[in-house]
Amino acid sequence: MVKLGFVIAEFNRDLTFMMEKLAEEHAAFLGADVSCKVMVPGSFDMPLAIKTLLQKDDIDAVVTIGCVIEGDTEHDEIVVQNAARKIADLSLEFGKPVALGIAGPGMTRMQAEDRIDYGKNAVEAAVKMVKRLKEIQ
Repeated sequence: MVKLGFVIAEFNRDLTFMMEKLAEEHAAFLGADVSCKVMVPGSFDMPLAIKTLLQKDDIDAVVTIGCVIEGDTEHDEIVVQNAARKIADLSLEFGKPVALGIAGPGMTRMQAEDRIDYGKNAVEAAVKMVKRLKEIQ
């Protein structure tokens, strides 16, 4: 059984809550276990929690769940670009999948509501990567 850790942003919690629930349901459907959940203030705050989970022997992969909505400045782009870069770096550093389930940047609230399946998609990617990496090791 694939053991997942979830890192979930509290910012835009109404949306990340729906993303989290869909992700949990999909993990159960795939036979994966969500072993640990960590809530962080926002998507930019995810890397430290991800690193902590990746250090645990009982976590095979981490799923990120966040939602960054466009504002009046380019702040949303800075947040998502830096979070995504660091998430990829951590995956490579620890040799474990970290799936990007962060919706944004450059989207309106209405577009964000249409993208609540990003968490589910991240679970799918994480489980597939764990299984495929085991095949080639």
